[in-house]
Amino acid sequence: MHIVRIGAGATELHSADEIGAKAANLARMAALGLPVPPAFVLPVKLCADIIARHAHAERRLRDGLKEGIAFLEEATGKRFGDRRQPLLVSVRSGAARSMPGMLDTVLNVGCTPDAVHGLIRATGRPRLAWDCRRRFLESFGETVLGLDAEAFAVRIAELVGAEGADSDRELDSEALERLAGDEQVLVEDRADGWLDDAVAQLEAAAQAVYRSWMSERAQTYRKLQQLEELEGTAVTVQAMVFGNGGLASGAGVAFSRDPSTGAPRPMIDLVLDAQGEDVVSGRRAPDSADAIARALPRTEAELGDVLKRLEREFTDVQDVEFTVEDGRLWILQTRAAKRTPRAAVKIAIDLVHEGLITQDEALTRIEDIDLAALTETRLVSPGKPATAGVGASGGIGIGRAAFDAESAQRLSAAGEPVILLRPDTSTADVAGFALAAGIVTAVGARTSHAALVARQMGKPCVVGCRDLKIDPVARRAQLAGALLCEDEWVTIDGDAGELHLGRCETVETRPEAELAEIAAWHARSAPHKRRPHAASGSVSP
Repeated sequence: MHIVRIGAGATELHSADEIGAKAANLARMAALGLPVPPAFVLPVKLCADIIARHAHAERRLRDGLKEGIAFLEEATGKRFGDRRQPLLVSVRSGAARSMPGMLDTVLNVGCTPDAVHGLIRATGRPRLAWDCRRRFLESFGETVLGLDAEAFAVRIAELVGAEGADSDRELDSEALERLAGDEQVLVEDRADGWLDDAVAQLEAAAQAVYRSWMSERAQTYRKLQQLEELEGTAVTVQAMVFGNGGLASGAGVAFSRDPSTGAPRPMIDLVLDAQGEDVVSGRRAPDSADAIARALPRTEAELGDVLKRLEREFTDVQDVEFTVEDGRLWILQTRAAKRTPRAAVKIAIDLVHEGLITQDEALTRIEDIDLAALTETRLVSPGKPATAGVGASGGIGIGRAAFDAESAQRLSAAGEPVILLRPDTSTADVAGFALAAGIVTAVGARTSHAALVARQMGKPCVVGCRDLKIDPVARRAQLAGALLCEDEWVTIDGDAGELHLGRCETVETRPEAELAEIAAWHARSAPHKRRPHAASGSVSP
């Protein structure tokens, strides 16, 4: 089997159909000289045979992993699972078309007890080493072993409480070592010797990522987005870079333009002292712009330059995942950004004005948008909101409160519009997303996978409503002294990031100037499309 190498001097490019869009774009960025950690890719064509558990496919997978790890060891000067200079890797999915958050990822693979001691020896940072170990146990336990994430969350919450800390970010190395020990107890009965064997960890993680192709959420997403013709996912194995090494490090997501409104300004969310899943999962709120500027004063400007370069290279708005390790920027992924319909129209027009795409290309990009139905809705004298957060996807949503996907389905089946309210949205809620008129979360960021899916579906979304205390079991929420029960009416403003109780009055307007420009493009394009008929001697209709 042919593996594809990325970075460390490798410049070979491959199609998204062969290695997935994520890896194909990663290879393009590496060829451009952008800071991309080295990686290798197992191809899409292996996916179906791994899912079917064919012995020849599992042999090819093992051989490919062995060859790829040798490449990463040579590229990094580290050794997989070593006691002195350990190499840790991420194991990521990637189909030919973007499926944000629907497939699995396992981070810190290779973080054995030996590797923990190696990290301490190599970095002098026991906190980093034990944080990687406990993160590996959580990621491996949930993704590979199928354990409930809540079991890990309970252990973390108990330790945070016992230490008098506000969150796990405040735990010291000794507390994290104890946490790793507690979490190991949760997984060791099912780990079958994998906890101490880096190679076995890697093989199990790669197989789990391939098999996530058939997860319920992935199948639901493909059906909703008409992606059922896709053949499977590739698996990308990449050298880890560490955003969890202190306040000069972090993990984040950036958009080259606002994907909700189309405004030509970057939108960046960064969580200091964190790894990538902290951001995209929506479980943590991003740090403030002031905190980031103090900790990483050069990162915003450097990232801004990268975003501009990627827009020029890909001629579209980009959604970029990145890590900062001790002040050094690393780019982990780029893809065309999911956007709301109104943002899609504005972005298409702006890219034409900037000379990045032609008018015909712009028309192709927005051909699936119903321009006759394109309106901007806003609230009329809404008054003070019951709670506020961050607007993650623009528009107004009015509906009855639902606190889980099942309730959303029940209310929707009765013909009622629904607002889905969740403590933190998981992509497992995708069936509820599709039915909802809007989405609200108590925590999370504008750049979480859930927010991306909301924008793609054109759903208003408000995240990070910190005063919103949701009890999914009791099917109710507490907010600013008021009680919101299931089935009661709420209104959300995805632009302002506000939630109002009851049904608010709205007014609709149309983006007439933008629609007029698009109409002019259509008028100019139509004669060109008829010319081949005239040239062949046929009569134009």
